[in-house]
Amino acid sequence: MDHPLIQHKLSMIRDENTSAKDFRELINEVALLTAYEVTRDLPLQSRTIKTPICQTEGKFLSGRMIAVVPVLRAGLGMVEGILTLMPAAKVGHIGLYRDPETLEPVEYYCKLPVDIEQREVIVVDPMLATGGSAAAAIGFIKKRGCKRIKLMNLIAAPEGVKFVQEAHPDVDIFVAALDEKLNEHGYIVPGLGDAGDRLFGTK
Repeated sequence: MDHPLIQHKLSMIRDENTSAKDFRELINEVALLTAYEVTRDLPLQSRTIKTPICQTEGKFLSGRMIAVVPVLRAGLGMVEGILTLMPAAKVGHIGLYRDPETLEPVEYYCKLPVDIEQREVIVVDPMLATGGSAAAAIGFIKKRGCKRIKLMNLIAAPEGVKFVQEAHPDVDIFVAALDEKLNEHGYIVPGLGDAGDRLFGTK
């Protein structure tokens, strides 16, 4: 995303001196601005309405329902901004951890709307680093019958984008910034550190 507002706010998010309060607010704002682009292709239908002057044809969303699914825990920071734009969207949650022996992502929590297979799903997580968690989350959601899925991240590493594209070529990926690389510890460079810790004031 090359929108000036997104780039300005992302720079503030990256700054290590940004407080947890400001970090949370900025994450919400960038999520809202990014969601504007993610939803650009939603279908519309015409309906006759009456203005104070006359009758006219108005454009309305054609009924495709949205579900927002944050990957716990950092993904929670993006939900409020998206709901500001789409208050009728349902929200699911998916939690993953990495098995210390196999290093494979393991689902420990998944709560989705009962009609999830009828909805367009936006999976959200601020960071797309290796891509393992995002690809696993999308896979778990597909097993529930979902066919229309998009992935929305604030910052991504090329390695993570490539991994998700190869695992799920049918899923469009929307990122506010594509960074340089992953370092030897698996952190995105230049990145912003640990999004969950900065959101919730933990270490």
